[in-house]
Amino acid sequence: MRIGAGALLTLSALVCANTMAAVPDQHSFANVQSLLVRHLDLHLEADFQNQRLTGVVDLRIERRDPDADELVLDTRDLIIREIWQLGEAPRSLPFSLGEPERTLGQPLRIRLGPARAGELTTVRISYQTRPGASGLQWLAPDQTAAGTDPFLYSQSQAIHARSWIPLQDTPQVRLTYTAEIRVPPRLRAVMSAALTSEDSAQGVYRFEMPQPIPSYLLAIGVGRLERRELGPRTAVFAEPPVIDAAAAEFVDTEKMLAVCEQLFGPYRWGRYDMLVLPSAFPYGGMENPRLTFLTPTMIAGDRSLVSLIAHELAHSWSGNLVTNATWEDFWLNEGFTVFLERRIVEALYGDRLREMEDELGLQSLREGLRTLDTRDQILAIDLRGRDPDDGFSQVPYEKGRLFLGWLEAQFGRERFAEFLRGYFDHFAFQSVTTEQFRDYLSTRLLALDPSRVSAAQIDEWLQQPGLPSFAVLPRSDAFLKIDAVRAQWLAGALPLEELPAAEWSTPQWLHFLNNLPQRLTAERLRELDQRFNLTDSGNAEIAHSWLLVAIHNDYRPAYPRLAEYLQTIGRRKLIRPLYEALVATPDGRRLAREIYERARPGYHPIAVTTLDPIVRGEDAKQP
Repeated sequence: MRIGAGALLTLSALVCANTMAAVPDQHSFANVQSLLVRHLDLHLEADFQNQRLTGVVDLRIERRDPDADELVLDTRDLIIREIWQLGEAPRSLPFSLGEPERTLGQPLRIRLGPARAGELTTVRISYQTRPGASGLQWLAPDQTAAGTDPFLYSQSQAIHARSWIPLQDTPQVRLTYTAEIRVPPRLRAVMSAALTSEDSAQGVYRFEMPQPIPSYLLAIGVGRLERRELGPRTAVFAEPPVIDAAAAEFVDTEKMLAVCEQLFGPYRWGRYDMLVLPSAFPYGGMENPRLTFLTPTMIAGDRSLVSLIAHELAHSWSGNLVTNATWEDFWLNEGFTVFLERRIVEALYGDRLREMEDELGLQSLREGLRTLDTRDQILAIDLRGRDPDDGFSQVPYEKGRLFLGWLEAQFGRERFAEFLRGYFDHFAFQSVTTEQFRDYLSTRLLALDPSRVSAAQIDEWLQQPGLPSFAVLPRSDAFLKIDAVRAQWLAGALPLEELPAAEWSTPQWLHFLNNLPQRLTAERLRELDQRFNLTDSGNAEIAHSWLLVAIHNDYRPAYPRLAEYLQTIGRRKLIRPLYEALVATPDGRRLAREIYERARPGYHPIAVTTLDPIVRGEDAKQP
């Protein structure tokens, strides 16, 4: 199949994106040191009745090693029908699937003919996915906001792209792609790419991504979707019952984009659109280029949770533009992104909100450090023999941010901002390792004043658990008043009627609730609940914190909402701590299992993998 003109230009102009030497990636079977996939062209049909994607993918491959005659790809649970090498006379290629491996899936080995080094060849693979593909979720109409049509969406990070496309599923490989997607005529298809044409009556949508991206940023969504323009480069897609609220909530997105360009350099992806997914989505957001995926739990009605958009938008520089080369370098994506997110919040909403976000982030990091194994407290984490999803914690996010904040404190904001912009320009459209970052840091920042930072200090940040004793931690009086009135109320010195909660922002409410004592009387909880309607709060973050308090204190009036919350929200950050708190007692474990068995069919496979061991324990292997 052809490569679009835009993709060909990109392959020429951005050839540097894949010139880096291959680095070992224990989470991929692909032999990228010998053969490199530069571009893929997808032709897929979404079959909702059988819950599968069916079609072909054409892989445009460059030979690095002229003697290499076998292409090894990553797959998981795919049905491979037939494979050809395209050309003037297409020929069938022999292939085999290796033994399944629990975390990595199966290697697909394809025997190629002889060729010269640097020569490009195209391999076509006819295949289909299975209903249980870990990177796809098929939702019935009653699992959507509208309740009238089914929904499909992908979640490729970290190594789930291989469950819906046979490819080199490692972030060090960057590729361009085109796609033709066929869907039922009532539905719309969207992707992490530019829409080039559509025939909605026939359900045919064509896309092109001319910038090279890693495989985990390949994304697809199909549903009954409407679109609202937010600005010249921004729009939101959502189901009809959600679209108006989403458009109102995200109204500042275009302004955020302009602020980002002022702070971090040009936006290089054309458009920044967003897709609000059904509530089963297991994450807050996923930074798919040109089309960020978002949880509906961030729609609070008062724009109080829009820092999530700031985070996903920041990924357009840290993560999408400059990417971790392996999942052991994950902090390069998330630590940078949290740092940038807080800069955006400060620029748009002021120092006060940024200080509160910093403090809440530190609190969550400290809570995580109390429970994490020391091996998981390290930025340059060792994931040998483990699922890369195991590396998702507050450490790469908040410890990574603190590391960058410490560097900024040593060299000053202006000099560090210049370093960041240079970093994004230097490594644009490339995937880098922690060692490459460290080398660049040493030559472009540390060398400017060697007396400020030592190699031993950098080692401690990157290679040691916990926080260094010399870390620069947030210091703010943002929550002092909250602490004071909480203490007064708990001591009986301040009636609830005088609690100034009407003035509190979401971060202030979270700080108040998250720092309540572990044990409170039912009377105090009932008083607090009735005064502020916490059990029925429409803010998913505040409701989460309150429900945790209710579980710790066995506050039964909140349990019907707890059951409803767990059955209608799939975001792991919000539901995992609730299940963990429930299973801490025998009665709670029974309730957790009862709720989970009802909720589990609606959870994403990634959430199920996390929650099964928590709730089911020894029974986690049952379907």
